[in-house]
Amino acid sequence: MAATILDGRSLAAKLREELKQQIEEFVALNGFKPKLATVIVGEDPASIVYVNIKRKVAEELGFDAEVYHLPSDKSESEVIALVERLNRDKSVNGILVQHPMPSHINEDKVMASIDPAKDVDGLTPFSLGCLAAGTNNFVPCTPLGALRLLQHYDISLEGKEVVVIGCSRINGLPAALLFLHHKATVTICHIYTRNLSYHTRRADILYAAAGNAEFITADMVKPGVIVIDTGSNRIPNRKGDIGDVHFESVKEVASYITPVPGGIGPMTVTMLMFNTLEAAKRQVTKMAL
Repeated sequence: MAATILDGRSLAAKLREELKQQIEEFVALNGFKPKLATVIVGEDPASIVYVNIKRKVAEELGFDAEVYHLPSDKSESEVIALVERLNRDKSVNGILVQHPMPSHINEDKVMASIDPAKDVDGLTPFSLGCLAAGTNNFVPCTPLGALRLLQHYDISLEGKEVVVIGCSRINGLPAALLFLHHKATVTICHIYTRNLSYHTRRADILYAAAGNAEFITADMVKPGVIVIDTGSNRIPNRKGDIGDVHFESVKEVASYITPVPGGIGPMTVTMLMFNTLEAAKRQVTKMAL
């Protein structure tokens, strides 16, 4: 029997309706719309598409959304200066820096310059440190979206063997930390992992975040596995995004699986919106003290 599809698109739509109501209540109470500022540097086509999607969703939900699109020759110091200006701007509640950035810019330095109170992507050293410690700042949106999707389908992490493929600070590493705090036993695999299939076949839940199109195949997973595919890859002569998992073969073995597109992507954007509203609420509360 083929796997049950973990439908992120339909859950995201439901959550966005709830979020829209919450934003209306926030505006009525506080007299202003929460604002998300996005910084993008360069002309990476996929990044431009993603930024436009985020802006469109934000505006549809009732946020103010502004995109700062800088040319690729901007210096690292100029990008950081913009971020610091947005930190000081009291009308801005959330700041998102789109990845990837041009190679001459140190992304770690740019991320570290974001005010943690406005770090709605959850990627500053402060936010990641809070996640490691199990304290409350902002959780990166892709792992958070995956967690909400699992919870929606009543899939508990407690006691599960979770194998995370990929260790980036954007996705794989925070996913491992998040799942660990939900009582899973977590293994992180990466480019230097030996005998990857040994680990993936042990997984009760497989979280693919490697950025390698369709490299997880049916022979690499055990029957009944739950597959979370966060990959978003482009292949010449194939339309749209391609996941890290070979969907057609793995769905015949798994019990649950996310599609690409329509799985984690919509949830990631939705979690960004939840984090932005939460940031605005916290900032209002702080000003009232």
